Amino acid sequence: MTILALTMGEPAGVGGELTLRAWQHLRASGPAFVALDDPERLSATARALGLDVPVRTVADMREAEAAFAQTLPVLPVRLRASVVAGRPDPANAPAVIDSIDRAIELVRSGAADAVVTNPIQKATLYAAGFPHPGHTEYLAAKAGGVPVAMMLVCPELRVVPVSIHVSLREAVAGLSCGEIVSTARIALAALKRDFAIAAPRLAIAGLNPHAGEDGAMGREDIEIVKPALEMLRADGIDAAGPLPPDTMFAPRARARYDAAICMYHDQALIPLKTLDVDGGVNVTLGLPFVRTSPDHGTALDIAGKGLADPGSLIAALRLAQTLARNRNNEVNAP
Repeated sequence: MTILALTMGEPAGVGGELTLRAWQHLRASGPAFVALDDPERLSATARALGLDVPVRTVADMREAEAAFAQTLPVLPVRLRASVVAGRPDPANAPAVIDSIDRAIELVRSGAADAVVTNPIQKATLYAAGFPHPGHTEYLAAKAGGVPVAMMLVCPELRVVPVSIHVSLREAVAGLSCGEIVSTARIALAALKRDFAIAAPRLAIAGLNPHAGEDGAMGREDIEIVKPALEMLRADGIDAAGPLPPDTMFAPRARARYDAAICMYHDQALIPLKTLDVDGGVNVTLGLPFVRTSPDHGTALDIAGKGLADPGSLIAALRLAQTLARNRNNEVNAP
């Protein structure tokens, strides 16, 4: 049986409600998960929202797995300050980080099969001295600085941006042939290992409108993107492009590739969120363990109001189970 480690995320956001509702949906079918969270906070959230979710503090993952069908198992991570929905408190930042760290420890020790993270409030962590741009960069650092990429997944599309949490100006200025090739290779390895796609097909987006129109709308696609494609193809990788970004996400175009490598954050996330804003999943590629997350933020404006949709978290938990099983099958293959 697969068991996943689920972090608390921002305590003042919707993560607690999502955790409770995800357990209600998955208690019978799985995948099973343990919450790295404050049990009193979760119990109080359940009472406030009228959710029938019995919360149980457990000592280890074996107890958590046995308890999951009847109760929401929690490995306690104590908050330092009381929580007010919609109002993050930097005093609780250490608990948020500790929740992530403990989830990583569980999966690296083999006690859990994958890490699933609830959304964090980055500004609150920054105020407490957190030096990383986001989850992805922090997880990479915890894994020893391994090169990683961010993939967003929904049933209709997989996208991988070359640059992540930087401004558009910085993304364009920093775009290089090497970064495109590195991102594509990380994506290729993950598609084979975690998604069990034997011969992945990549689509490489152009940077400029119409992929530059042969230099009429900028030379980046000629001088940066095309050489990257040539390097990938020289390695025997099935990579098409540079493709015009305004047409490559249409249904017939999507059928021709397994993942799209995009030049910057919004070029990747806008089409995916348009297709499936409630069910998209964030996957960190390149880590020595599986990590997924809902593809949305902390939703402070609706926190505590009983309006949070658990669809993306449920999808993240289910995908984490699939990826962990695929990775384990590859490791154990003869």
